[in-house]
Amino acid sequence: MSGNPQPDAAAMQNLFQAGQAFAQGFMNFMTQRQASPASAPPFPQNEAIAQLQKEFAERHVALWQGMLQRGQGGAAAEVKDKRFAAPEWSESPYFDYLRQAYLLNAAYIGKLVETVPMDDAAARSRLKFFTRQFVDAMAPSNFVATNPEFIRTALGTQGASITAGIQNLVADLGKGRISMTDDAAFEVGRNLAVTPGQVIFENELIQLIQYTPTTKKVHERPLLIVPPCINKFYILDLQPENSFVRHAVAQGITVFLVSWRNPQADLGHLGWDDYVEKGALKALDVAREIGGADKLNALGFCVGGTILSAALSVAKARGEDRVASLTLLTSLLDFSDGGEVVNYVDAASVAAREAAIGKGGLLRGAELASAFSSLRANDLIWQYVVGNYLKGGKPSAFDLLYWNADSTNLPGPFAVWYLRHLYLENALREPGKLAMCGTSADLGRLDMPAYIYSSREDHIVPWKSAYLSRGILGGETTFMLGASGHIAGVINPPAKGKRSHWRNDAPAATAADWLAGATEHQGSWWPHWMEWLKRFAGEEREAPRKPGNKRHKQIEAAPGRYVKEKA
Repeated sequence: MSGNPQPDAAAMQNLFQAGQAFAQGFMNFMTQRQASPASAPPFPQNEAIAQLQKEFAERHVALWQGMLQRGQGGAAAEVKDKRFAAPEWSESPYFDYLRQAYLLNAAYIGKLVETVPMDDAAARSRLKFFTRQFVDAMAPSNFVATNPEFIRTALGTQGASITAGIQNLVADLGKGRISMTDDAAFEVGRNLAVTPGQVIFENELIQLIQYTPTTKKVHERPLLIVPPCINKFYILDLQPENSFVRHAVAQGITVFLVSWRNPQADLGHLGWDDYVEKGALKALDVAREIGGADKLNALGFCVGGTILSAALSVAKARGEDRVASLTLLTSLLDFSDGGEVVNYVDAASVAAREAAIGKGGLLRGAELASAFSSLRANDLIWQYVVGNYLKGGKPSAFDLLYWNADSTNLPGPFAVWYLRHLYLENALREPGKLAMCGTSADLGRLDMPAYIYSSREDHIVPWKSAYLSRGILGGETTFMLGASGHIAGVINPPAKGKRSHWRNDAPAATAADWLAGATEHQGSWWPHWMEWLKRFAGEEREAPRKPGNKRHKQIEAAPGRYVKEKA
């Protein structure tokens, strides 16, 4: 390949030895990292590990022999990994060897982690997670000296790509994050979150938006949406063609939506009870008053679903029956398996957070965003390091990734309560164990019909964990499983005709039993949910002429001020 270094046999032999050293060094590193105390001995040797090491050595010998054959006109091996798909990786024996040696080492380390004797399942999970983090970071594609695409691009642009990459890096250092999309392509209120509506209530924590009807008649019971407070609400109202909110409005549903405040230092004292009382419960009160119906339908997304369920439990304990139906989208009520997030949550880290911000302060949005991106580092970190900095390119415009980068702070007391009582202690599922807003939490009180949606490849809310909500809630439940992940599975408008979903109306004791009897259907799950929702939406009536009422007047046009506040 023109412009690529072509090392001699001695260099290739050094590379072979370096590959072996990488794997052995990593094994020693992870042994010391996971051992407790730090001076504990390395992983014990057993027959399985010995066999794994033998296979590893044999595969490296075979790889080396393959490289020698390439020097005599042999063909490059096929590698199915998008990081190494560019032709530059296969055109040079040197880079072909480099990628194959890395993949061989990575596979060995992954199998080693599975083989090492460990009794603590949580410790094994963390070991596997941080192993993957390390292995992903060490990919030769991530470094200037070992990425042939960097060399080809630099030669082809006469060095301009290097200059551009440095400029991109400096700009991102100024932002404090890696650019994943063209930030200039989007603006909240201009081409994101543009479904017409009005803010009709606000307090220190939320604004409540009422969306303008687009049909002559609407169903008498409105829908209140409680989105996650960890992110901005407009994931449900991106652009018109993929807006969940616009779709619901177009079906004759009056939609109210909570826009959480992006807390700054003055709100760093707020706790879980504040989010329940001043957030979800207040929104329920205002929406029901304006809507004029006996009850609402309510929907919670991610942690918004957890907050909403907790709020409804408080309302029930107070003798209030506010909701005709409950929809939970990728929400956890049972945190037995809290997804990959739990690898960052243990007793020591939570105690440290409590000492630092438990009585006041902020968990910064940038820190949250970095943690969530690291869960899928190859997709959300390293591909942009390569594209932006090594190749000097610019990421394309993508609304979902713009939203992903629009981070939100959390008040310290709220954050540590959430981490301790839900992720560590899994206390919400146990009736009477948690005190909230002067009551004891009991989700079994929630006897309204519930629609529980989860995504099959969700790494934040595993679908089998979401399924456990069926055994916690006290009413009839409908479970829906969609394709894809935490966000893409939810934001799947019917017009796109993408992905699929699984249905099973028969009773099933476990998630595995449910899936075994489920039928796959092509396309979006939205129409099925809307058909279900309308069973509880009441009769149709003339659409209101304007949002709000005499008590709750229009404050400003949607999307409002709060969603535009930066972390």
